[in-house]
Amino acid sequence: LALLLGLPLALPAEPPSCAPLVPVTFDNATIPGLLGQWIYIAGASRYPPHLEELKAVKHAAFSFSPGSHEDELNVTEITRLNETCVVKNTSKILVFRHNSTLAHVDDQVASMAKLIQSDKDLLILKHLNTSFPTLSLSARMPNVSKELLEDFKAHLHCLGFTEEEIFFTS
Repeated sequence: LALLLGLPLALPAEPPSCAPLVPVTFDNATIPGLLGQWIYIAGASRYPPHLEELKAVKHAAFSFSPGSHEDELNVTEITRLNETCVVKNTSKILVFRHNSTLAHVDDQVASMAKLIQSDKDLLILKHLNTSFPTLSLSARMPNVSKELLEDFKAHLHCLGFTEEEIFFTS
């Protein structure tokens, strides 16, 4: 009897259920909803160039404004990498409505991402152009609620990331 009663304790606990990351399907409100300022909060990646940058980013803010074409956004980025402040306003976001994908083009280098459905004041991007999982979180405000942060961390854990692999800005 003691063996049977102890059996549930010996069995492994069920792994947490991982809700799929659902990309946003672009409509007429999607792109105008992206305009304005965003604060980079956290990210995780196994892609070596992204990983090095994530380790160095101490603070990052960026803003999207309308570009010269309907499916183009101008990007202004202000980043503190270690102790160096970098301001860039030369990159663009290309919007591909047919497959709801964003491409960040900077100095002839493009990185593709899907916008993940979430709160309208959050910008969760799943980066696509590598075989390495990469996910980033930005928000309209420098702080997000503990619940939203826990949701983001749960997505990262479902992608196989540990706490040590998640990089937060200050």
